[in-house]
Amino acid sequence: MKTVYFVRHAKSSWADPSLDDRDRPLNKRGKRDAPYMAQKMAADGEAADLLITSPAKRAKATASCFRKALGMTKECIVIDRRLYHAGIETILSVVQELPDEIQAVYIFGHNPGFTHVANHFSQRSIDNVPTTGILKIVSQSDKWLDFDPNHARMEAFYYPKMFNLL
Repeated sequence: MKTVYFVRHAKSSWADPSLDDRDRPLNKRGKRDAPYMAQKMAADGEAADLLITSPAKRAKATASCFRKALGMTKECIVIDRRLYHAGIETILSVVQELPDEIQAVYIFGHNPGFTHVANHFSQRSIDNVPTTGILKIVSQSDKWLDFDPNHARMEAFYYPKMFNLL
């Protein structure tokens, strides 16, 4: 079995309109939600072998919170430029290219790509994966190349408001 946790970056700040989109940091809510959701996943035993993130500052900051909560080293974070505002085909390519010895991975990125992923692997329709929303998708295959709706399905969908974080 293979498991992917798709994590939409935590809430970002728009306070400085001169910043390039890639350089926007987390805002106050993002700085609260990312560690909370990371701790929740760690407490539930949702570990991983690798963290892959978009190069956007907000995605990297979210990944860093998860790395710390999961007790992983900085070397466990890989930046993949393809994830910056990637579409579903690119996102799935990143997953399908993983080495088969990896069993579980967290991928940090953006909408609308992650909402498309949710609907691709789910029996229900999801309008929006909110900031710091997490999709847990499990494949029954031993090969990442088989990570598709024929072999995998969404097993869980977590987001801050379900834990009364407003």
